[in-house]
Amino acid sequence: MKIAVLMGGRSSEREISLKTGGAVAEGLRQLGHNVTEIDPQSEGFPENLIDLNPDLVFIALHGPYGEDGRVQGLLDMLGIKYVGSGVLGSALAMDKEVTKKILRHDGIPTPDWICVRKGGKYYWDRFPAVVKPADQGSSVGLHVVKKKKELEHAVAELFDLTDKVLIEPYIDGRDMTVGILKDRPLPVIEIKPRRGVYDYKSKYTQGETEYVFLEDEILAKKLQDIALKVHQSLELRDFSRVDFRVDNEGYPYVLEVNTIPGMTELSLFPMACRKEGIDFTEMLSIIIS
Repeated sequence: MKIAVLMGGRSSEREISLKTGGAVAEGLRQLGHNVTEIDPQSEGFPENLIDLNPDLVFIALHGPYGEDGRVQGLLDMLGIKYVGSGVLGSALAMDKEVTKKILRHDGIPTPDWICVRKGGKYYWDRFPAVVKPADQGSSVGLHVVKKKKELEHAVAELFDLTDKVLIEPYIDGRDMTVGILKDRPLPVIEIKPRRGVYDYKSKYTQGETEYVFLEDEILAKKLQDIALKVHQSLELRDFSRVDFRVDNEGYPYVLEVNTIPGMTELSLFPMACRKEGIDFTEMLSIIIS
């Protein structure tokens, strides 16, 4: 099969996307496919894609312009098939405010929040608090603040990156994540950042974070059931990864949803697949099937 892998792009997660795309392209070649790597930032991107006329596109783009429905819409207009979530699911999951509204409507637990728009006024008095862009991935721009001045500084700083900032209470507890592969929940991974906060540096620096598979079967089943419900509520398809915070009483909260999980050497989705007995190339084979 002739497959185009879209990688790179123009978001702040470009470098991670290049790693994901490179790993995906190599895995697809091992499966015997004719693979072409394409960076949407390259000159003549749409024309090159049309000339290539692939049987399938594997979108390995992270963040805005790749994970938010825009490139999916382009491919729909061009009549080119692709794996992963469509325009609607991608757009819904990319916007953390909209995601949380849907989760709350569907009875899925998520932390309380306010969304601050550039130039808008806001009031928040629950500390510590988590401050993050409403439309970025990979924990880009995430801050944990302990007082009002830190909050104001973090919000002002993030408005250089986004027009919408999300503020949530910091939940003391444990980070967990659950991958979904073709409507099949994968083993639950507990994330243990050595510096206490699972931010961008913790995610992509070797040795900064420890990952262990959750042994509590009751909690694991609860998280898997919630993750699958999230996947379906947001109308996602093929694969996704749902991130949780579990408080000290064992109550889970959904933090965010990744419609194109990372596929780097440190990525959690392939790690969970391996635990399930699915190696990297078999995972790709399932995704494109």
